[in-house]
Amino acid sequence: MTSPPVPVVLPRRTVAGYALGSVGTGGFGTLPGLVLAYYLTDTLGVAAGLASLVVTVPKLWDVVIDPVIGARSDVSAARHGSRRRFLLAGAVSIPLLFAALFATPTALTGSAAAAWVVVAFVAAATAFSVFQVPYIALPAEIAPDYDSRTRLLAPRIAVLAVAILAFGAGGPLVRDAAGGGRTGYAVMGLVGGIVIGLGMLAAWWAAPRRAGIAVPAAAPVAPRPERRGDALRLGLATLRELPAFRRLLSTFVLQALATGAMLAGAQYVATYSLGSEGAVTFLFAALVGPALLVMPLATRLSRRIGKRSALVGATTLFAVAALSLLPMRWAPGGWVYVSVALAGLAYAGMQLYPLAMLPDVAAVDARDRGVDRAGVLSGVWTAGETAGLALGPTLVLGMLAVTGFVSRTGDAVVTQPESALTGIVIAFSVLPAALAFLSLLPLARYPLSEAVVDAPATLSKETHP
Repeated sequence: MTSPPVPVVLPRRTVAGYALGSVGTGGFGTLPGLVLAYYLTDTLGVAAGLASLVVTVPKLWDVVIDPVIGARSDVSAARHGSRRRFLLAGAVSIPLLFAALFATPTALTGSAAAAWVVVAFVAAATAFSVFQVPYIALPAEIAPDYDSRTRLLAPRIAVLAVAILAFGAGGPLVRDAAGGGRTGYAVMGLVGGIVIGLGMLAAWWAAPRRAGIAVPAAAPVAPRPERRGDALRLGLATLRELPAFRRLLSTFVLQALATGAMLAGAQYVATYSLGSEGAVTFLFAALVGPALLVMPLATRLSRRIGKRSALVGATTLFAVAALSLLPMRWAPGGWVYVSVALAGLAYAGMQLYPLAMLPDVAAVDARDRGVDRAGVLSGVWTAGETAGLALGPTLVLGMLAVTGFVSRTGDAVVTQPESALTGIVIAFSVLPAALAFLSLLPLARYPLSEAVVDAPATLSKETHP
């Protein structure tokens, strides 16, 4: 009779440092997703159709640059035993670039302002990727088994929820306290950029100097030589060679689209459905706040029924809750926050479980192939996530353009047509629900159970065609 396995104890410094990095990732992912589209259409006077391109182009750039950063971070990890250099480079470069994103010169409006935002967003997104890609790769190296990865990721998601709540609720408050308009957004961008940089610096400071020391010796790691122009090919190879990664990434990208659409639609719902720009703070609190309450339960649930089954349950709840918001078009009221809070309960799981499953994929890949591709995998993952979060607002802006939304500059008063008001509610409810339900299709074929992940080092038919 075999004794149960002893739980792996991770150093507190490692767990705390990794969690603090979510202050930076939460801030960068939240503020642009929440207010950038609204900033373009309702402050800079950019037409909704053009604004949709503005928020999309930088994410298309991410698709190219993230696998490159991932491949180079793999080389750095093989040579130096750590990815800390990348964490530091991203942390010190992001504050100024993020501030520039919301500091459009007053002389620029319309298409000229759109051009400024595109350039600033591309630069800021590049700096963010330099940090984010190796940051996501770390759990495969510092948490050695199926359950320890969930325990490592749970505090990170809790901090992420706090960061998202603080930036999502606090960002608009800072904007309004600074007088709103261009000045308010500029102050918000500066404050946000500094806090994002500090969170990233905390993760760099606390990250293990040799991140791979916690990986069992049974998981061979071979350095991969770097060749210019080869990173994209390496990223595509992971999608071709690893069905588990392909299915998990497809699920996560669709869910990122869903959450990105809901985030982008929140400010429009607050202004045009609930009648108050400031209501976005309460919408955001309702969406993100519940994650703090359910994280311990979410961790226990994954141990009991497995990460995939837990993710299916969370996704289904999110979709149903989002769909229940449709009557808001005809009967807006306080009940909206209840439905949003239910979506928030599910949002916690939709963040935790995929990020805890990704290092499982990386660890099985390293075990079976003898090559550490965690950086490449995280590069492709980050490209998919950022593209999904950006295309969510793109879908919302596209729907607004189709339904006749009228853009404005500054404090100008406009009356939206009934079709645009309906489009806002559909973008906030039906669209996220449909995307969440669609994400269940690839998830149904995800093959990595705990038994497969923690199995001895043999070639796995479940991860290789």
